[in-house]
Amino acid sequence: MAQQESGAVLQFAPFQSSVDEGFWHRLSSLKLNKLGIDDSPISITGFYAPCSHSQVSNHLTLLAESLPPEPSEQSSTQSISRGNRNRCSVPGILYNTNTLESFHALDKQSLLKVEAEKIWNDIHSGKAEEDSSVLSRFLLISFADLKKWSFHYWFAFPALVLDPPATLVDLKPASRWFSLEEAESVSAACNEWRNSSSTADVPFFLVNIAPNSHATIKHLKDWEACQEDGHKLLFGFYDPCHLPKNPGWPLRNFLLLIYSRWNMKKVKFLCYRESRGFADLGLSLVGEAQILAPQGRAAAIEWRDELHVPNAVGWELNRGKKVYRCISLAKSMDPTRLAVSAADLNLKLMRWRALPSLNLNILSTRKCLLLGAGTLGCQVARMLMAWGVRKITLLDNGKVAMSNPLRQSLYTLDNCLNGGEFKALAAVNSLKQIFPAVEAEGVVMAIPMPGHPVPSQEEESVLDDCRRLCELIESHDAVFLLTDTRESRWLPTLLCANTNKLTITAALGFDSFLVMRHGAGPFSSTTDNGAEAMNALSADMSKFSLTDRDGGQRLGCYFCNDVVAPVDSTSNRTLDQQCTVTRPGLAPIASALAVELLVGILHHPHGIYAEGEIANSSSNGINEQPLGILPHQIRGSLAQFSQMILVGHSSNSCTACCDTVVSEFRKRGMDFIVQAINHPTYLEDLTGLTELMISASSFNLDWDNESDADDNVDDCVEI
Repeated sequence: MAQQESGAVLQFAPFQSSVDEGFWHRLSSLKLNKLGIDDSPISITGFYAPCSHSQVSNHLTLLAESLPPEPSEQSSTQSISRGNRNRCSVPGILYNTNTLESFHALDKQSLLKVEAEKIWNDIHSGKAEEDSSVLSRFLLISFADLKKWSFHYWFAFPALVLDPPATLVDLKPASRWFSLEEAESVSAACNEWRNSSSTADVPFFLVNIAPNSHATIKHLKDWEACQEDGHKLLFGFYDPCHLPKNPGWPLRNFLLLIYSRWNMKKVKFLCYRESRGFADLGLSLVGEAQILAPQGRAAAIEWRDELHVPNAVGWELNRGKKVYRCISLAKSMDPTRLAVSAADLNLKLMRWRALPSLNLNILSTRKCLLLGAGTLGCQVARMLMAWGVRKITLLDNGKVAMSNPLRQSLYTLDNCLNGGEFKALAAVNSLKQIFPAVEAEGVVMAIPMPGHPVPSQEEESVLDDCRRLCELIESHDAVFLLTDTRESRWLPTLLCANTNKLTITAALGFDSFLVMRHGAGPFSSTTDNGAEAMNALSADMSKFSLTDRDGGQRLGCYFCNDVVAPVDSTSNRTLDQQCTVTRPGLAPIASALAVELLVGILHHPHGIYAEGEIANSSSNGINEQPLGILPHQIRGSLAQFSQMILVGHSSNSCTACCDTVVSEFRKRGMDFIVQAINHPTYLEDLTGLTELMISASSFNLDWDNESDADDNVDDCVEI
């Protein structure tokens, strides 16, 4: 806008509009659920604030809460709160038509005149002095095409026209208009006004400066009390405009109020603007306007006549033209897409300050396989979605029982009826109801287990399950072992070690839990299963057994501390031993830690090869990652309300992840698995545990029973 000169017609920067997507979504819902074909005008609320940037003007914004609540929300939704310094409420009216033809046929000039008349009446009745926001009333006409999710709309910001127009006497930055003492006092008074919940969103006010340079801010209704000799009086308003040579649009109706109510022809005004939440007198403007009296006695009387409404202008321009706007939200307005936007909000806000390095892409693209869809599986699935993981597969062969829904958060009573739905499938349906954008898959399948021999007639079916499990682990990036028996974790552990997959185990006792990440497999990368490759691996077996690719000591898996192979733990058990009997609060704790552990691994520069860290490590936090330490094992007890962080390294006799077992699997494939399942001692024989137990049982411990006759103190035998 061109620079204004003294004596020139005072020019105002037009208001600009901004509509949040949530407003259109709320309008669509209101139209479908409440309004129907009723196209009566709707009272709405817009929001704006003083300009807070030297290069950008603030807009009048519509949000979802700008619309009245739907019937189902009447009891729970409160009226729009007042006192928000960043959201000055402005009353508006919405005309939403049923057809595009009706939208085009609206008498826009008549609608604008109706709103202008409201402002004029508010000025003459004194309402504008009580609630100055009515000076900025606005009008919105729209047509919502709910089939195509497109919206046609046009804003008007009615401004009553002074005739003849006001002229500019002077306009300069406020810091140059006030003395130093006045500037300091005005800034303090404005900040106090803006920080008070009772006045923060009052957009028009009086600035009264005493002869001693002390400034006070008053309401418009206190105009009479400000008429004191020697006092300077300025009419202040929250100016959304950033331009250095033009006041904002709200001043137009303010000048008309001043002239009509108080017959002032020379008006000093303050265009209040801010920087970082505080008054900025370098950005704010102080000006003086000359309001010329209308020509002729009759014209002058008309300005005092409430029945004579001045002409009005104010339809918003679209790229310099008087045309409506159209926005298509076909992609973002779909509820699923809105759910994605809302679900990611917390994660994106983390990146603002708390965690700038958070990699949302690495989370959203990772495929997670959850083995077990029970108490742990349900909780882990929900936690993964909360962290932004969008690709989840759940594997389970059980059905939802009546006792499940209370502890297993993805199921309801309906899932238990008629014999119960398969957990894997019911869980997936529930996840999609919670978050439609999740890419979830359910797999109904049992995991073959050592100690559970397979009859010959079922062997092929079990082998198919083994192959299917191999394919699933191969096609996923991370695997959670969440089953309720020890032996059901063996085959997945072996397959993950073979393919070097991120593996997290969570296991529950009655009042204790274990959450751990498995270390890398004994071979840094999966190699071809050909005989030549396997011979090379066998030759170098000892070199890889306990170290990872970086030469560090490899972290252990769930079975590395065991000295016996996994066996049948379900046969000949009482009911309390067959069920996972735990304190209800245990599973959510363990599940949350398991997911946090995965997120930590994904954000660690060494990934699966990261060393196990403890809180009191010698690094003293020098190498600590943004998400904190990355432990190997977390063992907790609800009985003691305690938690321990431990590190356990791999064992060269582990029945699941040592190089001997992995190499044997690579050589023999499914034959190896069948033998391990059908012969409980095979894994112990293969890994040397049988020999170790024989050696341990033959070890004799001799006790020295002699005592020292002099001091009668027992000798300590160090073992």
